[in-house]
This record gives sequence, structure tokens and C-alpha cells, in this order.
Amino acid sequence: MLNKYNIINKLIETGIVAVIRANSLDEAKRISMACIQGGITAIEITYTTPNASFIINELNKEFSHKNLLIGAGTVLDSETARIAILSGAKYIVSPAFDENTAKLCNRYQIPYMPGCMTITEMITSLELGCDIIKLFPGSNFGPDFIKGVKAPLPQINIMPTGGVSLDNVQEWFKNGVIAVGVGGKLASGKSEDITNTAIEFIKKIKEIKEVINNV
Repeated sequence: MLNKYNIINKLIETGIVAVIRANSLDEAKRISMACIQGGITAIEITYTTPNASFIINELNKEFSHKNLLIGAGTVLDSETARIAILSGAKYIVSPAFDENTAKLCNRYQIPYMPGCMTITEMITSLELGCDIIKLFPGSNFGPDFIKGVKAPLPQINIMPTGGVSLDNVQEWFKNGVIAVGVGGKLASGKSEDITNTAIEFIKKIKEIKEVINNV
């Protein structure tokens, strides 16, 4: 069984979370499988998806033999977080910070990644045990914002979601993010297209990390 820090390390190692918003179990499974075939091992099922808890549970059953991390996204409160955890979610992601959700996730040693936009929100999240901060929406800030945040908070782990593409993913990592969340630029369209895009993201992130680690 993976503990909290194993999960965090695996998220950092893979460097990308596929954010899936689907209309049905079949669609969610199709998109997930396409991402997996492209080499992505962290899947986030959002709670804007109908029957998200059931989908998380089914994906865990179907892909239990694979080295996957299935998480829950767009979690707005601690009640939904607890349901997601009981359904098998290995991490919880929110568009905003919620103190009760942070406490619940700490109680059960589940990583909680709240969406933050300000230094104050980020510091509050850190103080309440959040190990990875989701910069959301990333499209409103851009990669240069990361460098500004890490000047006073060099210890912070940031994962931008929204506005991340193959064209700018290098800039995000060069400025200090530990992973990226990618939705529409990845998890939409035909299965073949999703797989090909996933392959490109994995390849590019690996190359970027090798360069950064050798500097």
C-alpha cells in the first residue's frame, strides 16, 4: 500500500497529471486508457464528471495491475473528499483551498493539492500540511509567475493546471514547477490523438528534467 510520501514522489517522478472531464464511465475509461498507453501514470477524475466516485472505483479495479495513481479533482469540500477516498482516490485536487478538506486529507494521509492564486493562500496551505500547491488557473499567470513565488518560498512545490501546453511546458519546469496538470490540451479528442499527445508530453518532460538535473 502506498503512503502519502510515496504518492507525492510518484507524482513528482511522472511530472504530469491527466485531468479528465468526461460525460460517462465509458468515456472516462477510454480517455484514461489512451493516456496510460501514452505513458501517463497519474489520472485525475474530476467531480464535474457524472458518477465520478463510481468511475474512480472502476478504474482502480480495472487498472490495479498497472503502476497507476487515480485521484479525484474539482473536490470542493471535505464530504466529497471523504467519498472520493473511500472510492479509492490516491490524492485529492481542488480548484480552491478548503481548510476542512486539508484536515481530512491529513487525517487519512492522502495528498491534498488545493488551487491557490496568492502568496497568502499558498502559505496557509503549507501551514495546514499541503505538500503540493496547484496554481490555478495557470493560464492567468504563466511560467514567469513561478519564479516570483519561489523567491520568497523556495521550498514550495507547485503544479500549474490550466494553460499548460507542449509549447510552454519547458518554461514551466525551467521556472521551478514539480509537475503539471493538463486537461483540454491532452484529455480530449480521439483516443489515438490523446495517446500521441501523452507520448509527446512524457518525452518532453523527461528531456527537460534531464537538462535541469545536469545544470
